[in-house]
Order: sequence, then C-alpha cells, then structure tokens
Amino acid sequence: MAVIIRLRRAGKKNQAFYHIVVADSRSPRDGKFIEKLGYYDPKPNPSVIEVKSDRVLYWLGKGANLSRTVNNLLKKKGIIASAKSSQNPLKDNKKE
Repeated sequence: MAVIIRLRRAGKKNQAFYHIVVADSRSPRDGKFIEKLGYYDPKPNPSVIEVKSDRVLYWLGKGANLSRTVNNLLKKKGIIASAKSSQNPLKDNKKE
C-alpha cells in the first residue's frame, strides 16, 4: 500500500480548513485516512499550521510520500530540511 501525507479539506464553502492526514494514495482526497497529523488554516494572517512532528517523522521513516503542498508547509514550519525541489520530469523529455 502506497502511503501519502496530504491535505484533507474541511470547513464551509469559501472558508477552507485542511487536516494534514496520512492516507492510502489511491483513496479520494476527503475519503478514508489512516491517521490525522495536524491541521492547516490558511484564512488568518499569518496562516496557522499545527503538526505532530514526531508522527510526521515516523511516517516518513516508514516510506510515506509527501504531497507538494504538505512538503512546502513542513519546510515552512521547519520540520523537514529545505532541500532542492525535484525538477519536473516532463521538462527533461522535451526536444530543443
């Protein structure tokens, strides 16, 4: 089973609120999840990010992947090291 750490949308229309969850990569965005790791509220200025860092590191150690957005949020929070972002593989295949 491929596991991914990603955002799960909650809240009312035009008032988005996101839970950071561990889920099977094949499940829908708002479908079943394995564990809730925290939340992200983009509305207030500055936005609020609350994460269980020990559980994030545990899941990363087990081989879980991060979505791009969660990767950026965790870098901002300082939980994971800021590394070079991987290049888009489609750009390498283009003929010049």
